[in-house]
Amino acid sequence: MIDPAELARLRSKYGDAAGGAIHDPAFARVAASVFDANGTRSAPYAGVPTFLDAPHHPIDPASPDFGDLQVALYGIPMDLGVTNRSGARFGPRAVRTIERIGPYEHVLKCAPTHDLRVADVGDVPFRSRYGLESCHQDIEAYVTRMVAAGVVPLGVGGDHSVTLPILKAIGRDRPVALVHFDAHCDTGGPFDNTKFHHGGPFREAVLEGVLDPTKTIQIGIRGASEYIWEFSTDSGMTVVHAEEVPRLGIEAIVAKARAVVGDAPVYLSFDVDCLDPAFAPGTGTPEVGGLTTREALELLRGLAGLNFVGGDVVEVAPQYDATTNTAHAGAQVLFEILALMVRAPSLAAKD
Repeated sequence: MIDPAELARLRSKYGDAAGGAIHDPAFARVAASVFDANGTRSAPYAGVPTFLDAPHHPIDPASPDFGDLQVALYGIPMDLGVTNRSGARFGPRAVRTIERIGPYEHVLKCAPTHDLRVADVGDVPFRSRYGLESCHQDIEAYVTRMVAAGVVPLGVGGDHSVTLPILKAIGRDRPVALVHFDAHCDTGGPFDNTKFHHGGPFREAVLEGVLDPTKTIQIGIRGASEYIWEFSTDSGMTVVHAEEVPRLGIEAIVAKARAVVGDAPVYLSFDVDCLDPAFAPGTGTPEVGGLTTREALELLRGLAGLNFVGGDVVEVAPQYDATTNTAHAGAQVLFEILALMVRAPSLAAKD
């Protein structure tokens, strides 16, 4: 039976308290940004949806003004590079509509949409919905403007081919490191008369001189296409197959990733097909035997402190997902990447 004195203490402290009356200083800081004076939070299903419920900061693509933003969340609704099921062009819209992600990251102990100056700046504007190469040019130009403004880009695709023009914009002055979560290495060669498909962005990024393969780690790799990914090992990339994850363990893989990347500027690219289809069926090239959502989140959180200079979540194709699980997983991963940026040295120096 509870001690009467202890019950009296709890009643005195919490009995008539408003919803936002939080006593722990760290928690109180988060609550102050969420609750209004009446102890009420805004309804998660109301209003215009944005990525992670971040503020909307529309920009003029021709003359963008990013203000004092540290991170720009943006959509890349393009899937002209798919080799199987199309539909990832609807990914950004699907991820925006997911509610109740954040604001507090309880493992990394931060509230990234409040700890960083971050906003949803809208989608990459495309000159044509039909031209893959022109779309890549548009993406590169758009992200180049962000980088020039000192803003870290965090995008939602779209198919994985979009990462090539992003890396060309970020790695123009020096090749970057890469942490890559995926079922596929995406280092294949030209396919059906193009090298810009979603199965080869990282080969092209290395050949363009914008990605350092010796500082690249690919996690969750599996499936029947291993024979077309020899570029990964030949160029010096570190590949962790999905079946190795239980044997190696989360801590060992995190240690390996941190050793590979070191203190280099690093880009994080997360293809949702890294996850097993049981958790993320809504994607273009699902592969059984993938990571669980819990494994993926643990791996991501273990990367805190790396010098992230950009990231993306790609290949959410909501029309193959009757439960919205895939978009939900994508939104959570987006949140975790943003949380990692709270501790990124490149962003801490700009604060």
